[in-house]
Amino acid sequence: MPRKPIQNEKAKDFKGSIKRLFKELNPFKFLIILGLVLAAFSSVLSIVAPNKLSDLIDKISEGLVLNTENLEKLTNNVSSLQKDIPLILNIDFTPSTISEVMSSNEVTLEEKNEFQEFINTVSSLDKSEVFNKLKKLPNNVLNIILKDSEYNGVIIKTSDKLALLNDGNIPVSIANALFNEIEIDGTLVSAKDQVKFVNVMSSLNENSTEETIYEKIDTMPKNIRKLLEPVFDMKGIKNIVIFLICLYLLSALFSYIEAISMTVVSNNFAKSLRTKISKKINKLPLKYFDKNQTGDILSRVTNDVDTIAQSMNQSFATLVSAISLFVGTVIMMFVTNVVMALTAIISSLIGFIFMFKILSKSQKYFNERQKYLGKINSHIEEVYSGLNVVRVYNGKTEANKEFDILNEKVYESNRKSQFLSGLMMPMMNFIGNFGYVAVCIVGALLTMNGNITFGVIVAFMTYVRLFTSPLSQIGQAMTALQTTAAASERVFEFVDEKEMSSQNEITKVLDKSKVKGNIEFNNVSFTYDGNTEPTIKNFNVTVKDGQKIAIVGPTGAGKTTMVNLLMKFYDINKGDIIIDGVKTKELTRENIHGLFTMVLQDTWLFDGSIKENIIFNRENISLEKVKEVCEIVGLDHFIRTLPNGYDSKVSENENISAGQRQLLTIARGMIEDAPFLILDEATSNVDTRTEELVQKAMDKLTEGRTSFIIAHRLSTIKNADLILVMKDGNIIEQGNHDELMKKNGFYAELYNSQFEL
Repeated sequence: MPRKPIQNEKAKDFKGSIKRLFKELNPFKFLIILGLVLAAFSSVLSIVAPNKLSDLIDKISEGLVLNTENLEKLTNNVSSLQKDIPLILNIDFTPSTISEVMSSNEVTLEEKNEFQEFINTVSSLDKSEVFNKLKKLPNNVLNIILKDSEYNGVIIKTSDKLALLNDGNIPVSIANALFNEIEIDGTLVSAKDQVKFVNVMSSLNENSTEETIYEKIDTMPKNIRKLLEPVFDMKGIKNIVIFLICLYLLSALFSYIEAISMTVVSNNFAKSLRTKISKKINKLPLKYFDKNQTGDILSRVTNDVDTIAQSMNQSFATLVSAISLFVGTVIMMFVTNVVMALTAIISSLIGFIFMFKILSKSQKYFNERQKYLGKINSHIEEVYSGLNVVRVYNGKTEANKEFDILNEKVYESNRKSQFLSGLMMPMMNFIGNFGYVAVCIVGALLTMNGNITFGVIVAFMTYVRLFTSPLSQIGQAMTALQTTAAASERVFEFVDEKEMSSQNEITKVLDKSKVKGNIEFNNVSFTYDGNTEPTIKNFNVTVKDGQKIAIVGPTGAGKTTMVNLLMKFYDINKGDIIIDGVKTKELTRENIHGLFTMVLQDTWLFDGSIKENIIFNRENISLEKVKEVCEIVGLDHFIRTLPNGYDSKVSENENISAGQRQLLTIARGMIEDAPFLILDEATSNVDTRTEELVQKAMDKLTEGRTSFIIAHRLSTIKNADLILVMKDGNIIEQGNHDELMKKNGFYAELYNSQFEL
């Protein structure tokens, strides 16, 4: 199974890994810079938007209330009324008039006393008090002191003056004297309409409600209602809306281009990494694969590369965007209003401190969960891989008991970690809502005092969201960068592995069509890395063309190592291997591999037809040739029983016996017209009957070729021309089967041990 990277795995050298990652990304620097710059621009545009949104709200708010500007114009125009009233009334306080009042038979004694009191106090009163006192005087007195008079060329009669005092309404004659027709915003307002405006407004006081005010305005003349009714500044609103749309469209466009840029970078970079790894695999020595698990290598190609690509696509731009958004939001909040900025930041930070405290508690449970998940997976793999042994020894109860203990620990750690981490979203919602509430309360107080407008509150509600969101994004991006660093460290570690020695200076080539098949091992010695004792010591043997050489010996004797040296999978430490007079050191690995056909004990089939499996990596092979080879090895009858014959699809998962798989690999080897053949335990996994079929096929395969046969079943190599008996890395006996049996030495002991009970 490919190794899956642990989510909380961290790089050994975070800075070094990130530095190397950016170095490898150098070919894509233009797209990366473009993506990061656009991410920053997109954030900046998002920051500017709330301020324009504030202006839009203010514009709309202005259109929901009375047109204060026109109200002020009308009010200013009639504000001279209080100043002009004394002139209009033209009160006659001359001695003759006072004497006339006091001597009039129509004025009662009580009314005369009231008038006398008014005369005595009038000098100490202001104009408004004089007007109010005047209204309380009897009409008999007023008729005398308010005689007909002229104002602005208009005769003001006593009756009109009395009407002004008693009713509060302005008569036509007085209106004509006070007001001229005016024009406001293209609307004409006559004197009569102005009088109506004054009369209505005079009926209002400081306790009048907004509803009452609007009801009174509805009773005014149409042209005045037109001037005072709420009016939206559609031009201003339209301009702000267009600006906001352009702003959001640009922000979305920048984000879109940034996403495409980073996707192109991540996919192309992942592709280049896979290409490097693929090329690297072919350049690594076999010893690397001996020391490292196949699953771990596959994980570097798949999981680690995908992790790098996904993190790059999501984290880099997100980090830049979040930092830009965070810094820009803080600046804009303070530029807009310091008090509101401090309110938003402090309220949000209180929530974040609480959230981080909770999340810090959950980290240990995440670590426990990963640890116990590893233990329970190991336990399951151990039990199920040896399930037959567990059943035979009645270990089911004990295995289940151990599983229950581990499962309970996984459950507990998972429950606690998920519960605490599950508080993240509720906490984020709480922080946002708490910030909204704080901003609204403080904003309302500032609005009441006239320090800010309603639009500023709306802007700060947006700023609260923009302030809290980047903090969590930065945290997530940093976590993703840790994972990226760990994955890139593993990938670059593989890419930097020491390669096989260079073959640039090798010029000699052996043409396999002209190779005779002679091989000589001359004092060959080889020691695996990390071992103190050599596996092959002073190995000497001469093989003539067409010979069938069998190599036998106990496990660890060096049989497979000798073949690996022959194939130049490993470089020999001392001595030479010579093929037709040419040292293998002077030949390329590809040249040597082309001279050999190998049939191993581990059969390998890929998804494809039988014909494709046999022809594998060969060109110009006809179906007739394939059938001929299959007839020789005894496969033709089996293939013809399949539904589609040679075009039948097979794979490792198909229901094909081990013997049939082995025969297919032998047929594949016969297609390859190579002068040398290596059979490494080719019959070790088959039964006796199948072994007989395979043995016949191998006999056909070895005809006319120099063959090396590694076998533990010594019965399969009795007909070998030369048997090399190896022990402790050297040849201790050699000869044919009969010669070695007569010696009654180590070979005879190995051979006879097969038949002992």
